[in-house]
Amino acid sequence: GFVVGHAGLYQALAMFAVAYFIIGMTVLSVCAIATNGALDAGGAYYMISRALGPEFGGSIGIMFFLANVCGSALYVLGLVEAVVDSFGIPPGEKVGTGVHVLPQSYWYELLYGTVLLAFCLLVCLVGASIYAKATFLIFLIVAVVLGTILVSFFATRPLRVPIHLPHFNGTETDNGVFTGFSLDTLRHNLRGGYGVDYTTGQMMSFSSVFAVMFNGCTGIMAGSNMSGDLKRPSYSIPRGTISAVLFTYLVYNLLAFLMCATCNRILLQKDYGFLRDISIFPPLVTVGIYAATLSAAMSNLIGASRILYALARDDLFGRALALAKKTSASGNPVMAVILSWLVVQVVLFSGKLNTIASVVTTFFLLVYATVNLACLALEWASAPNFRPTFRYFTWHTCLLGIAGCCVMMFLISPVSASASLGFLLLLLLALHYLSPSSTWGYISQALIFHQVRKYLLMLDVRKDHVKFWRPQMLLMVQNPRGSARLIDFVNDLKKSGLYVLGHVELQDLDMLPSDPLQPQQDSWLSLVDKLNVKAFVSLTLAPSVRHGVRQLLFTSGLGGMRPNTLVLGFYDDEAPQDGLARHPAFTSAREEVPVGFPPLRAPTSPKLLSPWEYVGIVADALKMLRNVLLARQLESLDKAWELRRAASPPPTIHVWPVNLLRPDSARYADTCSLFLLQMACVLNMARAWRRARLRLFLCVEAGTMPHAQEEKLRQLLKDLRIQAQIQLVPWDAITRLHWQTCQGPPGGPAEEEEEEEGIVNFPTNTTQVSDEYVCAANKLVLEQSPAPAVRFLYLPRPPADTSLYPLYLHQLELLTRGLGPTVLVHGVSAVTSTQL
Repeated sequence: GFVVGHAGLYQALAMFAVAYFIIGMTVLSVCAIATNGALDAGGAYYMISRALGPEFGGSIGIMFFLANVCGSALYVLGLVEAVVDSFGIPPGEKVGTGVHVLPQSYWYELLYGTVLLAFCLLVCLVGASIYAKATFLIFLIVAVVLGTILVSFFATRPLRVPIHLPHFNGTETDNGVFTGFSLDTLRHNLRGGYGVDYTTGQMMSFSSVFAVMFNGCTGIMAGSNMSGDLKRPSYSIPRGTISAVLFTYLVYNLLAFLMCATCNRILLQKDYGFLRDISIFPPLVTVGIYAATLSAAMSNLIGASRILYALARDDLFGRALALAKKTSASGNPVMAVILSWLVVQVVLFSGKLNTIASVVTTFFLLVYATVNLACLALEWASAPNFRPTFRYFTWHTCLLGIAGCCVMMFLISPVSASASLGFLLLLLLALHYLSPSSTWGYISQALIFHQVRKYLLMLDVRKDHVKFWRPQMLLMVQNPRGSARLIDFVNDLKKSGLYVLGHVELQDLDMLPSDPLQPQQDSWLSLVDKLNVKAFVSLTLAPSVRHGVRQLLFTSGLGGMRPNTLVLGFYDDEAPQDGLARHPAFTSAREEVPVGFPPLRAPTSPKLLSPWEYVGIVADALKMLRNVLLARQLESLDKAWELRRAASPPPTIHVWPVNLLRPDSARYADTCSLFLLQMACVLNMARAWRRARLRLFLCVEAGTMPHAQEEKLRQLLKDLRIQAQIQLVPWDAITRLHWQTCQGPPGGPAEEEEEEEGIVNFPTNTTQVSDEYVCAANKLVLEQSPAPAVRFLYLPRPPADTSLYPLYLHQLELLTRGLGPTVLVHGVSAVTSTQL
């Protein structure tokens, strides 16, 4: 009567259609999720948490708990209102007559509500079985009452119904009219005629009437809330819920039409209990109203308790809900029922039914939207295990349900909707950072997989362009205990590119009962998390380290995301140091250092690979057109200390883009030199290194027009948009040592022989460079002050003659000895662009 009296028949039918459209879409989602696996206690909370993860599940669980709590209070207040209408002392009178003996005031009505709520508490404390029996009895009563009301519309003759309304100086009497079936009455009730609600004194509107009406449709979750108490929830929930929705929709529409055709608007708007006055047996209507509201109040109370119990059992809120876990011997969560009863009792202090209607409706709509979102996510994730036996849904129905819920939330009450979403966001953030990890499975992972696969297929390597080149690093790590700072350093070098930590285990799978790499995977992933690096982990078994690195270079990555740069630690005789426990990520909790890594190699123990194999790995990478970085003494780089030196000059990065082991070919614009410049620039672009300054060293000889070379290099840097300070370094004394060792001056037979062999391999150059020259070059680099945070040097290609590998490695060791953190770089791909 309230809905039809204010909104008229057309708008009332529209309200029912909109409400049941939203509910219908949500029911389809509920049925799909309910038939996709075993359901436990918690209803919608259980569905959402197992589909969307603990953050969404826990936050929506709290919202749904509050919705049921407020809904229970709403129905208790409605029952109090009905009781007071029937037995309350009329306004303005001090003493009642006949059955009108109950005093009316805020505190008395609160007392009546408390008594009725206590009765609901007793029923719920006994358990779900007595609740089920009570609700079945109530269903029979309501069915009989409904049948009586339908008969009354036809059997009752036209009559006037006196209406006593409270007034500021007493009472005001008006007359409503039951006209019987009248076309004139129907015509007058077709359109809306919003008036003042006599219980609250507020002017009604479409949104406020819809908010009250929608609360009569929220029982669709009553069955799913009892999922833990049903024998076959996957069977019962779809059938019971769909049947209830169809039945109530038909009854509401039929009653709306009958009321509009038989009752004038004054009766509908000013006497919400008019059905008693027109019934052929008025007491039965009163009993039906009491039974229906009492059933709804109990349904919401027991639903709230089951949600609270499920939240407590999942430990999402820790000790805050520990008390709600306690159950009786029969399994009834008595403490959850008592806690829910206490919260409902607090809500009863709001006093008026329509005051909390919009809040309850907003909460329920938010829950329904999330149920649709959960089903939509499961459908879009295309997981093979999402196989609900209920198939009458698509992602379109889920999307329509979400849109309908969101639109109606803001139409009903923009303030309540905004506040509810804000509260939901706070709960999401709190649970994201504070809740323990779960083993339910995260739908976000399935959705990410689905999208990543789609975009990886779209990432076409044939469309690569140098403008968009980025380093994609494969760092080979023998034991993370000795490589923590190197792992962190390479993370700064990747510039949003792919970063893979590679490891080779020297074992033969044919001789093992199972894969030994699987138990190690978790330790490596934990290391990545603790070091806070954005890296993947790739482990492999191989008979040798060289074969293992080849495997990883061939197989690491996917599609257009494959490593283009290999990073190795330097091969020397220094004893490895365990820097993992001293790393800032582990200093606060040493017990959390991953234990899956063996102790470091003792200084006297043999190495896992020989010098030939190490240089062979470098040669293999270059043959496979991979850039190569060799990092020496990076474990001595204290990045935090270097970058804190803000007082006096900022830290520097020294860049030597000339091949110091080939002074007769000192060029600055070849592919390798440009790649070296690019890597130094990339490091400088990393957030932690932005304060550092690049210093580029230009080695010049007398009589070679050094200023012209400097200007040319400066123009190159300008074209490449690289900001660096250029420093001229005379090295006549150094090159003189080289020519004294060689057979002749520049341009002689030795140089001509090398030039004929091209720029790919220099087999004779390694033997021509003396140790004395290399030590002098090392001293030249070392003398440049102030000492930098890190140096970038040119890495020459390994010689073609494999017998010269140890000599090549010896020269690299001499060149970088005592330099501190140093990166030797050899690039094979064009990485710089001067175009837009």
